[in-house]
Amino acid sequence: MNISQQSNFIKNKALTLGFSHCGISKAGFLEEQAPKLENWLTNNMHGQMNYMANHFDKRLDPRLLVDGAKSVVSLLYNYYPSEEISSNFKISKYAYGDDYHFVIKNKLKELIFELRQEIGDIQGRAFVDSAPVMDKVWAQKSGLGWIGKNSNLINKKSGSFFFIAELIIDLELVYDDPIKDYCGTCTRCIDACPTDAIVSPYVVDGSKCISYYTIELKEAIPAEVKGKFENWAFGCDICQDVCPWNRFSTPHEEPAFKPTQNLVELAKSDWKDISLEVFNAVFKNSPINRTKFEGFTRNLKFLKDL
Repeated sequence: MNISQQSNFIKNKALTLGFSHCGISKAGFLEEQAPKLENWLTNNMHGQMNYMANHFDKRLDPRLLVDGAKSVVSLLYNYYPSEEISSNFKISKYAYGDDYHFVIKNKLKELIFELRQEIGDIQGRAFVDSAPVMDKVWAQKSGLGWIGKNSNLINKKSGSFFFIAELIIDLELVYDDPIKDYCGTCTRCIDACPTDAIVSPYVVDGSKCISYYTIELKEAIPAEVKGKFENWAFGCDICQDVCPWNRFSTPHEEPAFKPTQNLVELAKSDWKDISLEVFNAVFKNSPINRTKFEGFTRNLKFLKDL
């Protein structure tokens, strides 16, 4: 196989594993991102997400994560549901089913196995939102979309309701070109954010985001944001829901991301009196487990008096 055939093999195999898009970029230092990341951290826009300040150099250069890295293979996996869960409280669409980290990591392991079987002794690592990798930037460099004013990667054909994953490997491949920004003059995401977390186009103050308050924040939610959550109990999809490009979103076909019957039934209640036993049973394999029972009930108590 030549590098063109190898590149096509990777992309075709990714599609057979359920990924909706695959692009490839050359591994190297993200020079343009360095001052942006430094400024974001200096202004404390990461809040209590201290891990964002760790491994600054590795975050900007995948060659420090994988010895001999030559290529970053970026992959998108759709999670847009066929219908939204109806409840007094709302959870982000990505949390309807099983934890995506495990679902997608297993697919990446299978992809690496297939590549080694077909191409040879490839060295590399798989990443799913679990290491200092600037996934949206690499996906953009790989031509999979542009980073919108809400800081999400937007694909012209599929919108933005997808997970981003990477393979960083020591194989030279054919590299894709970035595409242009199609946000234009639209400011719907900025206008719709109830906590004004999008402080300027393309800049999100993570410490003001509803997702941050309901997932990352470990202490009490500040009283000054009371009444601004629009009943989001875990995460927030507002800036994506209003994005015109998401009219092209289509329902996923991943069984693991479908809501369980337990969750559907729970959603019919008001959730306020959820017990630890019920929480553990319903959210056993869910991303919502990240908040733990105490964090989730804190969110519900914060919202219930709205």
